[in-house]
Amino acid sequence: ISAAGCICLLTTVPPLSLHRLTGNEPLTILPLTSEMEEAAVKAHYKVCDRLKLEKKQRRMCRRDPGVAETLMEAISMSALECQYQFRFERWNCTLEGRYRASLLKRGFKETAFLYAISSAGLTHAMAKACSAGRMERCTCDEAPDLENREAWQWGGCGDNLKYSNKFVKEFLGRKPNKDLRARVDFHNNLVGMKVIKAGVETTCKCHGVSGSCTVRTCWRQLSPFHEIGKQLKQKYETSLKVGSTTNEATGEGDISPPKKSIPGHSDQIPRTTDLVYIDDSPSFCLMSRYSPGTSGRKCYKDKNCDSICCGRGHNTQSRVVTRPCQCQVRWCCYVECKQCTQREEVYTCK
Repeated sequence: ISAAGCICLLTTVPPLSLHRLTGNEPLTILPLTSEMEEAAVKAHYKVCDRLKLEKKQRRMCRRDPGVAETLMEAISMSALECQYQFRFERWNCTLEGRYRASLLKRGFKETAFLYAISSAGLTHAMAKACSAGRMERCTCDEAPDLENREAWQWGGCGDNLKYSNKFVKEFLGRKPNKDLRARVDFHNNLVGMKVIKAGVETTCKCHGVSGSCTVRTCWRQLSPFHEIGKQLKQKYETSLKVGSTTNEATGEGDISPPKKSIPGHSDQIPRTTDLVYIDDSPSFCLMSRYSPGTSGRKCYKDKNCDSICCGRGHNTQSRVVTRPCQCQVRWCCYVECKQCTQREEVYTCK
């Protein structure tokens, strides 16, 4: 986690670390009633310490045994989704060692995506943890505020987005006033949270004689996280480059289009749902402080080899593979397959 509040240490999962987030909630420790509980609390504290959180945020981790587990789940989920969304592109969300540190120091649009997917991941994981009963400070969501509420019977266990949003906002820190980079990171964090909120759906189950829907039980559920990743990837594609202006009334800084018109960049005023960035991205073609480059990367002919290989061309390697084929289900209880051998070609960037 970065100083501006991004769970951005997205490398290969799961051994990930968190760094420099802010939180401001008091430490609350439940009374111990047995040696087993005491050992469990010590183990929980150890996980929080290993995450390398700042002092205030460590309190938020320690106060509920479910928080550390949820943090790790959120990072893993965000990392996998980032790698999936960028699997066909030059930057494929490889954030190992110095690449990660260098990338997070700059305000690229890739960095904007990392902040958004990270805050979205934590919001999603926390809401699910509440409804799954893994948290001591939250449970199921309360009944939704529906127009025809009398016609709905509340039931099920809804994902607790209300608690999750409150927790994540406190966990990621308050809005900065002056520093442009910090305001941009804060903005992108909120974009991730807003995509989660926009994807909430009301799910219902009918009850009644012969399946009639005389009574129905309804609860709120979040969209699958893969759908969240897809939407944030689309926002990445349309992200806006911004600069900074000062609000004369409040004296605070505002995010705005760059002062100088830049060819190829829009002068559109960013909305609260747009991802924004301040630095133009490198090409990611060659090894640099930001990525290992694309040499040796697998590509798909007639799909992305030209783009990923950056005009250097690609190598073709032929190999023979054997896979199950012509499978049939046999009564009872097993599947019978033949083994088919075929030759396939693998393409890698020069």
